[in-house]
Amino acid sequence: MIHYEKFTLSNGLQVYVHPDDSTPQAAVNILYNVGSRDEQEDKTGFAHLFEHLMFGGSGNIPNYDEPLQKVGGENNAFTSPDITNYYITLPAANLETAFWLESDRMMSLSFDPRVLDVQQKVVIEEFKQRYLNNPYGDVWMKLRPVAYEKHPYRWSTIGKEISHIEEATMDDVKRFFYKYYLPNNAIMVVAGNVTVDQVKALSEKWFGPIPPGEKYVRNLPAEPEQTEKRKIETSGEVPLNALYKVYHMPPRTSDDYFTADLASDVLGRGDSSRIYSRLVKKEQMFNSLQAYVTGSVDPGLLVISGKMNEGVSHEEADAALDAIADELKADGPGEEELQKVKNQAESTIIYNDWELLSRAMNIAFFATIGREDLINSEPAKIREQTVEGVQTMAKKILRPENSSVLYYHAK
Repeated sequence: MIHYEKFTLSNGLQVYVHPDDSTPQAAVNILYNVGSRDEQEDKTGFAHLFEHLMFGGSGNIPNYDEPLQKVGGENNAFTSPDITNYYITLPAANLETAFWLESDRMMSLSFDPRVLDVQQKVVIEEFKQRYLNNPYGDVWMKLRPVAYEKHPYRWSTIGKEISHIEEATMDDVKRFFYKYYLPNNAIMVVAGNVTVDQVKALSEKWFGPIPPGEKYVRNLPAEPEQTEKRKIETSGEVPLNALYKVYHMPPRTSDDYFTADLASDVLGRGDSSRIYSRLVKKEQMFNSLQAYVTGSVDPGLLVISGKMNEGVSHEEADAALDAIADELKADGPGEEELQKVKNQAESTIIYNDWELLSRAMNIAFFATIGREDLINSEPAKIREQTVEGVQTMAKKILRPENSSVLYYHAK
């Protein structure tokens, strides 16, 4: 069991404390409830840009990394379509340094035009290197707007196009900050060799004076049910033809998510999975092949992706995947087959929970999506899944009219 206590400051900042005296370390994780799904369609990539800007200095701290390194700490951050997450690990004896650093940039980001210019260039270069000039790097930029027609998941976290970052102004940046980077739009988790009283005192001292802002109420357009298969084709300087196939599935907030996740594991988790053992090992149609889920807070995607061997057409590969999906819908998984992927899924959770920072991140994420119960109940949710349940979910999800597919041709 992951034990924790929580309290809320008068400015709305929710604080979770997970004491663990078996370690000399502490982790401070601050999750802002904003991701790329919250952006305007003509100003995308801002959540990711802000991840960079938050390390560019604040009112009283011109260099974020230097004081942290002096006390033996490390930090990083990541952005997703759903959240932006910042974290610090450091010796618990130096915990207050983390509070000082994080509170200062929440209260008074520097808004230095030079920092904005530098970070715009950094993000633009990342856009080019990872998404435009990297083999298969543009897959999700092309596939997302096919799978999603209304929901803002239809653009990638990096943004729809470089111009949105190039043309970002300081006024744009300030509006984004004062709308989302607020104590009442954040959750802080402090884990490690700490006490609840200690964290309460430090929270009041460093975060209590920060004023709240207007509460952000998310009201995103729902994606309508897909009624026909969608297909696009593209080409690039890549070594092999590839196929990417996605199906709409339940959101991370639903218990049905676990059923859909196990269906994806039966299909394509590891070398003994159905699609890998059949189409890579036996029939050698694919060079590599996997299935997984995006884990999106709003309804997400079950993904099957692979690179084909020479001489195999996209149509043949697509039909072979459909045939295996049809078998799962018709017969369901075997008892032993399902138990194996359940064991794998549960062991992954248990293994991740050994890491202090992982525990802190999970507490923050589940609290943000309104599923605090999952902090400790995920393994039980997995164990209770049945053959019949997975088969029913496969029938619901793995329908051709619920799919979108990208045929990627090697030039």
